[in-house]
Amino acid sequence: MNNKLLAALALVCLLQACATKSNPKLPKIGNFIVENGDTIFHKIPPFSFVNQDSAVVTNESLSSQVYITDFFFTSCPSICPKVMKNMLTVYEEFKDNHQVILVNHTIDPKRDTQAHLKAYATNLGVNHDRWYFLTGDKDELLDIADDYFVAALEDPEAPGGFDHSGKIILVDREGHVRAFCEGTDEEEVKQFIPKVKQLLKEYEI
Repeated sequence: MNNKLLAALALVCLLQACATKSNPKLPKIGNFIVENGDTIFHKIPPFSFVNQDSAVVTNESLSSQVYITDFFFTSCPSICPKVMKNMLTVYEEFKDNHQVILVNHTIDPKRDTQAHLKAYATNLGVNHDRWYFLTGDKDELLDIADDYFVAALEDPEAPGGFDHSGKIILVDREGHVRAFCEGTDEEEVKQFIPKVKQLLKEYEI
């Protein structure tokens, strides 16, 4: 894992510890700059991928919802099945809440084609309007993982040919990373769900 990711994860842990009852808002994670007196926080950069139903998904198309995301590949022989099981727990919690959507990025688009991801989502039995499985250009998919503060890279020595994080990430409507958990840890995922609800309170009128 590179130094940027290690530093970001250390900052994440510190900021999330500060989100207490006296400070109910989740932090905006990552570096920031002050410009003309305004604090500008890190955002997920513009992207354009295709979901399992051949629909183009961009930052703008997700801007009316908070989204919960991770990076995976369907043939992963190591951590992905456990992460997917825990993502299903999150899905069940929020599947009827149209303010929340789940988004999975494949890091193996050669094998994870749109058709393959559609079959995969159908086999999971999830609502395709509530959970997107994204594919696209491999370099773009691997590069954007860094902006979510997770690792994703090709590695012929790794199981399945890819080395990647199992983290689940929460992103707000403006594209700020607001929380994460270790997707292989069932207890961490249970503690992550209240953070999603905490973020949703920020958008209550």
